Amino acid sequence: MESGGRQRLSHASSHSQPASTRSARQPGGEGEAGAFVEGSILRITMKNFLTYDYCEVYPGPNLNMIIGANGTGKSSIVCAICLVLAGKTATLGRGDKVGLYVKRGCQKGSVEIELYKNGGNLVISREIHVENNQSLWILNGGISNQKKVEEEVKALQIQVSNLCQFLPQEKVGEFAKMSKIELLEATEKSVGPPEMYEYHCQLKNYRNKERELENVVKEKASFLEKAKQRNERNKHDVNRYYEKRRHLDVIELLEKKKPWVEYETARLELEGVKMEREEARKQLSALRQAQAPMLKKIKQIDDRLKPIDDQMKAKTAAIKDASLRCKQKQDQLDSKNKEIDDIKQDLRLKQTEEEDHQKRISNTRRTIEDLKSELAKISDQPDVTPQINAVNVELRRLQMERAKIEGEKADLRRESDNITAESRMLERKLNDMNNMMNAKEDKLRSRHKDTHVAVQWLRKNRELFEGNVYEPMMLVLNIKNPDFAKYVETHISFHDLRAFVFQRKDDMEKFMTEVRDKMNLKVNSIAAPEESCSKRTPSRNIESLRRFGFFTYLREMFDAPDEVMSYLCFQYKVHDVPVGNEQTKAHIETVIKEPYLKVFYTTDERYAVKKSLYSGKISTSNTPIHFSQYLTITVDAEQKRHLEQQMKACRSRLNEIGEKMKALQKEAAALDHKENELLAEKKRLSELKGKKRQLEQKISTKQDSLKQMEHNVVDLKKVEEETKEKIKAVSFQKVTIATAMVAKMKLRAQLTMEKGHLALEMAGLTAEKTKLENDCRESVSEFKTTEQRCSRLELRKVQLTEQCKGLLKRAKSNCRMQPNEELSEDLCQAFSKLPDSLDEVDALLNEERSRAECFTGLSENVVEEYNRREQEIKDLEKDLEKKTDALNTYRQNISEARERWLNPLKQLVEQINHKFSDFFRSMQCAGEVELHSETEEEFDKYGIRIRVKFHSSTQLHELTAHHQSGGERSVSTMLYLMALQELNRCPFRVVDEINQGMDPVNERRVFDIVVRTACKETTSQYFFITPKLLQNLTYAEEMTILCVHNGAHMLAPNEWNQKAFIRRRLQKKARA
Repeated sequence: MESGGRQRLSHASSHSQPASTRSARQPGGEGEAGAFVEGSILRITMKNFLTYDYCEVYPGPNLNMIIGANGTGKSSIVCAICLVLAGKTATLGRGDKVGLYVKRGCQKGSVEIELYKNGGNLVISREIHVENNQSLWILNGGISNQKKVEEEVKALQIQVSNLCQFLPQEKVGEFAKMSKIELLEATEKSVGPPEMYEYHCQLKNYRNKERELENVVKEKASFLEKAKQRNERNKHDVNRYYEKRRHLDVIELLEKKKPWVEYETARLELEGVKMEREEARKQLSALRQAQAPMLKKIKQIDDRLKPIDDQMKAKTAAIKDASLRCKQKQDQLDSKNKEIDDIKQDLRLKQTEEEDHQKRISNTRRTIEDLKSELAKISDQPDVTPQINAVNVELRRLQMERAKIEGEKADLRRESDNITAESRMLERKLNDMNNMMNAKEDKLRSRHKDTHVAVQWLRKNRELFEGNVYEPMMLVLNIKNPDFAKYVETHISFHDLRAFVFQRKDDMEKFMTEVRDKMNLKVNSIAAPEESCSKRTPSRNIESLRRFGFFTYLREMFDAPDEVMSYLCFQYKVHDVPVGNEQTKAHIETVIKEPYLKVFYTTDERYAVKKSLYSGKISTSNTPIHFSQYLTITVDAEQKRHLEQQMKACRSRLNEIGEKMKALQKEAAALDHKENELLAEKKRLSELKGKKRQLEQKISTKQDSLKQMEHNVVDLKKVEEETKEKIKAVSFQKVTIATAMVAKMKLRAQLTMEKGHLALEMAGLTAEKTKLENDCRESVSEFKTTEQRCSRLELRKVQLTEQCKGLLKRAKSNCRMQPNEELSEDLCQAFSKLPDSLDEVDALLNEERSRAECFTGLSENVVEEYNRREQEIKDLEKDLEKKTDALNTYRQNISEARERWLNPLKQLVEQINHKFSDFFRSMQCAGEVELHSETEEEFDKYGIRIRVKFHSSTQLHELTAHHQSGGERSVSTMLYLMALQELNRCPFRVVDEINQGMDPVNERRVFDIVVRTACKETTSQYFFITPKLLQNLTYAEEMTILCVHNGAHMLAPNEWNQKAFIRRRLQKKARA
């Protein structure tokens, strides 16, 4: 439909997929140009861009409705606007390289846009080269660069990355996913004053710096407090250090005086020793003169006692020698007596042995008689040899059976070892497969944690469901070849790959209630078709397509449970999507003409073939196949089932072998029991057979022993005679020894008498000497004492002399004096204040040292550290004061900036809320927009919260990507954008196919709101792209409707005649 009074132009391309846009003419006068706001789009020119060979579009200043069938190139216009205005490819959500937007088969393409600007329009052109994926920028006819273009676009307040201004088709769903914070920033940029977003960013920076300063102030205050506390503790240590220093000074002075006191004490003692020594010498001389006569007489007696003492010693030695010889003779007599006793003992032993010998002979004779009697009894019994032979035969038979059983057991053990080894190998293979499944789960957890949590819940609660429930497809799909994964992953959306599959819908509802509503998890779920589609046959046999390089259908590339495969066949037609190779790509022109091929794959691309319902012409689109991210890890389900069956068979066979081994062990135990019984019987028979032989051998042995004992009989009479002769000879030897012993005893008695006479003489002389010594003992003792005293005094005098010299030298050395130097007056005065006695000095010195030792762990470093910290505390106090002042300044700045930002923002949000609520009320629904913040001071947490209600029975709920349906999200998004329209400071807004998910009632209501709002004179330019429109909609004169056509039979631009087209339509309508 066209707006009244506006010229329509047609532009046609010339290649296999031409495209044209029915558009309004370029504004030609000042009045018409005045309807455009600064930054509005006047013209868009595309050349070799996506579906277009060449096309020019002239939009109107208000609402521009771009309509056309899917695939004609509506979204291509959106892509052109974004890329020529220096937008990123990520904004469009399509190809990530700009070269992909050049029409297929061309080496370069270009887009040019003309923007209305006071003082001269702005023309921006972007030429895209496929080969190096580079762009050439032209600004108003001159070569430029992307940065300059971005500056010009920003100056016109155009933001193609802001979803509130520019909402491409692929990003419609992203709007509801925006966080409250992101929505606020996008709204500020879109409709707020230019300084509003700057104030917001400034506030966030201020707040961050405020936090930093708060932390710095807090840290510095804490550090200052700790430093003061440490220094307060150290102050006590400093006072103790100075007190210790005073004690050490007293100790030093005492140590200097102590050698002088010691020297003076030693000098006085030396003088006294000298005087005492002279007196002792005089006393010793007088004593020596008085004792001379008595000492002479005592010496004469000593001279007479000495020879007598020598004779006494000689007599004592002779007596000792005689006594020793007497003892030797006595020992010889004792030896001979013992020898006689030994001879008598030998005789008694031989008599006892002979008695025992006779008893043994008698016992042996009785034993022989008993054995002969027993032998006579045994000789009457029958021969047991045949019985022994029969037992031996039975034992050999048992041994053969045992060997057979052992052989069977060895075979079973070998078989069991082989099966065990095979089972371990199978178990390792199954573990490898399970590890691959774990790797798939890890990928799921990293990509979508909520789905992984739901998988864990399902595994624990599977019994809650009546029908089959399958984990996400990416876990249950098993790609037969890793090279096939990219096709399957390209064909099936990620939302379905992470979806749970249910056989029953009621199970799905129960699952979603638990995990989505109660656990608040964002998960997808699907129900399999009630009638299974997994066995559907393809429209054509694959053999008929092999000539084009097709080698299989997509369904054959993977395994899946029946319900999952049924859903994929129903939803994605995997049973009817062929996959080809390079040969397919080489014959692509022929392949796309084949009937029934709607979607197919080559080695690197996906092709979709569509047939026009009007002209019957075929159009194709191709997209590159990306590398697989989730399905490359493959597990052959058939092989896994086969391995599990093999494992089961191995366990079954091992159980059978175990039973057989138990049976064989029972048989072996029975054979052992039988063999033991036979061996016992054989032993009994053998003992019976060997007893006769043993008795005969014993009788023979006893008889030989009897003969030997009778031959060894001893003659006791002869032995007694020999003993008497030996005793007689020893007695003669005893007489000789006794005679010599008597002679020695007489000699000893004579010597003893002589020694007695000498002793009497010596006693008389000793008594006389004792009497003389007693007379002079008192004077001798006094003499010796005096003499010793003189010696001690002399020695003491020498020691004290040396001691005095050493003490004087040490005293001067301690005071750092020269040998000839006298004590200074200062030291004399200091010494005068200290005790003069050595004991008092030592007592005071010990006392001062004890007090000084109480101050442990102190040094000059304590004082230095204390002074250094005192300076640090002063510096910290100054620094803290500066930081506190800076923090107060920032808080003042924040307060001022918050007023500049928050009040206008609240007014802006209130205006948006008013419009948004009115729009929802007009649709018999409810909605509100509010400024949301966790705390007033956290400016980076401020956001816009949209809450909507589409049913009277429900409450207002926040707009999210999961709570509302797709149509409800689209309505909410559209109405929010329309609420911004009248407030909008951006020159234009683009919304692409947002009405696709709406129901007809909501779509009509939203369309009416869009037309009313976007066609007001106060609003900016608006682009609304849609593939379809409802009938009997309300339109406005301010609208511009751009019809996009695509096909091989499009007219060239210069052949299009709008008036002729209208005339023919009116004539046709009149005839009807």
